[in-house]
Amino acid sequence: MLFYELGDIVTLKKGHPCGENKWEITRKGTDIKLRCLGCDRVVWMSRMDFEKRVRKIQEGEKFISIVHHHKPTEDE
Repeated sequence: MLFYELGDIVTLKKGHPCGENKWEITRKGTDIKLRCLGCDRVVWMSRMDFEKRVRKIQEGEKFISIVHHHKPTEDE
């Protein structure tokens, strides 16, 4: 199962037509709401579509593969 929170920055398999490929998660639940960081366009997609399309998540200054991203522990 993938782990992500509100406010996380992710990249998807295909970029947005505006040329940017960074998205901020603004709502999660049955559907995921994403905001393009290039043009501020908002898109909704089902959780299943999102989990198929998401590739990387920003952790600090770097982007890492979403499958290697883990839930923060109490220590962190």
